[in-house]
Amino acid sequence: MAEKPRSIEQMLELTEETPSAEHLDDQVQKAQEQLLQLKRQQEQIEKQKRELEELSRRQDELEQGRGEMTDKLTRALVVLEREAYNAQSRLEQIRVARESFAQHLELVEAIDPRNWNPSDLHKELSRALSTVDDARTEYAEQRSRLQATDQNAGEASLPDAVGDSYSVNGGRSFSQWLQIGIALTLPLIIFGVIALAVFFWMASR
Repeated sequence: MAEKPRSIEQMLELTEETPSAEHLDDQVQKAQEQLLQLKRQQEQIEKQKRELEELSRRQDELEQGRGEMTDKLTRALVVLEREAYNAQSRLEQIRVARESFAQHLELVEAIDPRNWNPSDLHKELSRALSTVDDARTEYAEQRSRLQATDQNAGEASLPDAVGDSYSVNGGRSFSQWLQIGIALTLPLIIFGVIALAVFFWMASR
């Protein structure tokens, strides 16, 4: 009879030390849930890590691009300011030259030997030559000023103040000397024609 209680105690001790199958399943399920939770946390952490790395890369890209463009734009503004000033100065020189050329062109085109008074021929001729010389001097000065500020003057420069058609005789071409000669002799020719007409008229009487 004494062995039976001991057998029951041993069974109780065995029951306390050895968990049941249901308890083991619960423990396994809890462990699996913990593993899944840890895996999700790991994936979330890795995702956050990738996002932080991407943000860091984009921030570095931003800083590099910002510094690069700040430097380029700053230097470009300085260059453009200088170019704008040069362009404005050249535009002002072009405006002055254009007005001067227009005035001298009007004066030169107004020269008409046919309207000269024969009695003041030398005076009219001297005045006309002075007008042409003034125009030539102004043209040469304005041309030099424009070419001095134009780096590309060789591509589309103004013609030389003294062209190839001018000879060493006062810088005038043959056609100009011919016109001057006609202007000088025209009064004599007219006088001679009138004299011949009067002579033949008197002779016919």
